[in-house]
Amino acid sequence: MKRLPVGIQNFGEIQTGNYLYIDKTAQVFRLIDEGKYYFLSRPRRFGKSLLLSTLEAVFQRKKELFKGLYIEDKWNWDMTYPVIHLSFNTVNYKTAGLEKALHYALDKQAAKYGFELNSIEYDAKFEELIQTLAKKNKVALLIDEYDKPLIDYLDKENLHQAKAHQKILKNFYSVIKDSDQYLKFLFITGVSKFSKVSIFSDLNHLRDITFERHYAAICGYTQTELEDYFAPYENETMSIQEIDRATLYKKIKTWYNGYSWDARTRLYNPFSILRFFASSEFRNYWFSTGTPTFLINLLKERFIYDFNEVETSHFAIESYDLDHLDTLPLLLQTGYLTVKSQDEHLVVLTYPNSEVKASMLGYLLAGFRHSFPSTSTPIVHKVHLAFKRNDMEAVMQQINYVFSTIPNIIFQAKTEGYYQSLIHLTFTYLGIYLQSEVNTSRGRCDTVVYTDTHVYILEFKLDKPVEKALEQITKKAYIDAFKAQHPNKTIVKVGISFDSSKKEVGDWKIIE
Repeated sequence: MKRLPVGIQNFGEIQTGNYLYIDKTAQVFRLIDEGKYYFLSRPRRFGKSLLLSTLEAVFQRKKELFKGLYIEDKWNWDMTYPVIHLSFNTVNYKTAGLEKALHYALDKQAAKYGFELNSIEYDAKFEELIQTLAKKNKVALLIDEYDKPLIDYLDKENLHQAKAHQKILKNFYSVIKDSDQYLKFLFITGVSKFSKVSIFSDLNHLRDITFERHYAAICGYTQTELEDYFAPYENETMSIQEIDRATLYKKIKTWYNGYSWDARTRLYNPFSILRFFASSEFRNYWFSTGTPTFLINLLKERFIYDFNEVETSHFAIESYDLDHLDTLPLLLQTGYLTVKSQDEHLVVLTYPNSEVKASMLGYLLAGFRHSFPSTSTPIVHKVHLAFKRNDMEAVMQQINYVFSTIPNIIFQAKTEGYYQSLIHLTFTYLGIYLQSEVNTSRGRCDTVVYTDTHVYILEFKLDKPVEKALEQITKKAYIDAFKAQHPNKTIVKVGISFDSSKKEVGDWKIIE
């Protein structure tokens, strides 16, 4: 049984080290066969680096590595092409500075081919490298994580550094524009597509395949690939989990499936799947490798917390710039949201799976509470148990605990929306089916919680009598919208009045 390549992104190492490789060479061959200049955006740890390593092996004519793979008898292995493979994951710009790091990376590429570069400026050195290698044959240029020097500095305190790096990268990538005669192939990957970086303004013939149907599964695992390639690992996992095969794959799908860029093809994050089968335990693997502190702060600042089927435009999700960071495209491109559906006008985004949703909600709840993510789980677990027992007294006790831990200074802005955001995040984190601000024919109710036996319609008020909340539920006839849908469940109206001076639920009442 092949070893699982957890964290290994080198194609040659995988093939010679008896590691499992999911064959993506059909898409690789199509890339090379039908075009020349490409850009692909995918989240971190999604297989971009392995894809470029595979491309490098193709152009370097390492046919022995492709035995039994799709491309083995499709590609002309008679020709070798020089490859410039730059990965900003390994460019040491944080310590040395971006300019010095680029000099070092370019010198290293030249040394690999046995010569030295004489140019003084980094952009001229890049041009010299391309032209020198092209004397042997046209060059395959592979650039991995091109935007890392930008996305590492998106927080307010370091945005100036991102802008400084943007200028350097603008000069660096502009070299490519005039290098067409020297290039056989160009492939650039990144997390985001920044609209003001010259690589996208100068290279107007660069083909962005991020949302193209034919390349939707070029990174990540499809359901078929999962069940075919990981079949040898099933028995051990089923034994440890004490479940049958159908239940295993159903649970894996809930936890890790759901990423999509074409609204048709649903994918698994390779890192999470490899870690799962290596340990046979359902855990949060991908999210825990990169805490989104900057994103949480941005969402908290903009008071955004509900990502259940949010709408945006095609134009918005395809690029953004440093001066105007649009939240939804940022969340999509970084992997915290994915495409659920789309038409010619709108794109609907949502959480891809339980792994991302539960983790993100935990961080959001902690961020709005100014607390730590580890404190969120015990709270919501107790609320979950209280709802299952239909014990509203216990629910209110836990809600009060959520508010009691928030610093007083946060309550200076006494808005009903702030209280509601914490309630929404708490309830959504439960795993109970929740709708917030549910539209009905007569208005909009704040929150609806469904249990096996009850439907709770909750209305919140801030520093107002609880009767006002109940009156709104009755006046707007919210209850009628749910009676027909759930005839066998008890419909309960819940009015909750927050007391901002005491930081607690001042009063609450229920009517069945």
